[in-house]
Amino acid sequence: MRAEFCRIGDLDDVKDELVGIRRHIHQHPELSYEEVDTAALVAARLEGWGYAVTRNIGGNGLVATLRAGSGTRSVGVRADMDALPINEMTGLPYASERHGKMHACGHDGHTAMLLGAALQLSRTRNFDGTVNLIFQPAEEAGFNSGAEQMIRDGLFERFPCDAIFGMHNHPGVETGTFMFRSGPFMAACDTVKIKVIGKGSHAARPHLSVDPLVTASSLVMALQTVVSRNVDPMETAVVTVGSLHAGHAANVIPEHATMELSVRSFKTEVRELLEQRIRALVQSHVEGYGASAEVEYIRGYPVLVNSDAETEFARQIAEELVGADKIIAPFGPIAGSEDFAYFLQQRPGCFLRVGNGAGKPMLHNAHYDFNDDNVTVGAAYWTRLVERFLQA
Repeated sequence: MRAEFCRIGDLDDVKDELVGIRRHIHQHPELSYEEVDTAALVAARLEGWGYAVTRNIGGNGLVATLRAGSGTRSVGVRADMDALPINEMTGLPYASERHGKMHACGHDGHTAMLLGAALQLSRTRNFDGTVNLIFQPAEEAGFNSGAEQMIRDGLFERFPCDAIFGMHNHPGVETGTFMFRSGPFMAACDTVKIKVIGKGSHAARPHLSVDPLVTASSLVMALQTVVSRNVDPMETAVVTVGSLHAGHAANVIPEHATMELSVRSFKTEVRELLEQRIRALVQSHVEGYGASAEVEYIRGYPVLVNSDAETEFARQIAEELVGADKIIAPFGPIAGSEDFAYFLQQRPGCFLRVGNGAGKPMLHNAHYDFNDDNVTVGAAYWTRLVERFLQA
């Protein structure tokens, strides 16, 4: 076994290959639950490099296993594979060929980084134990996601992991800068679907209606008080109305209006309070207009909580790889959500961030693109982490 551990330059000879894989995946995006071609591409590469690949875990998920030496320890590293229902507007030569589908969150890059680590680990085998590389579907699903399905499919019973690690790119921070936070790091996310039911009428006779559009518009404003007047100002919570639809014609008052909310929180008690107040506010507010409401409250991903020891270990690996000046720790909590949180409920571990470039378009944006300079940075990071976690 080599005495030294992986450096970024060790992957220079395969950078073009890895970038090519990344761009191919980018050009052929697949939405949650549809990642058939992506999974097949990943599996073929991994099998070619000597991994034992198990397919169709939790849907289109797969796990690639490689053993070296006689060590009994094991580690899991995860990448997500799905794209988003967004019409790409980058104009890049490798832009999505599938209208309305786009890798606008960088899962193409996450997959390429982990494939790069897989290639390097297969070439050097500079570790003593078992590595399980987890390629997960349906991270963007919001609920009943790929992580949940893989766990229900016996992920950790079939592929034991002493710890598990994951990474996400972070636009707005310089490329190759790593960010860490122990404890609660990313928010719980719930979705609320509301149907405001009124009484339709001719636009010229509003007095004969119970206008659901006026009711819903007022409700949007009232919902802004849920956080500002119910949640402790020292706590973090977000209530965003992201969708509001009503009617089809200017001269018709519709029968109903629908809206959807995204609700974020970091503590169980705050999460419970938000649901209680939203439900109560919706009903009392619409009744004041003579309307009624149906509320569907969907619990999404839980708070992502990093364990202390594994986060410190992950931070040390980054410092060894890129130096202390490219480490931000602790990094502030993030109101976005991640179904990696389910894995961390099962095993200790760390979910970290890597900068995707200052001034770059944000995630879930039609102009976003993963920074290819991160492909070998991330691959070297994962390689070194496995080598150090499973060192003899």
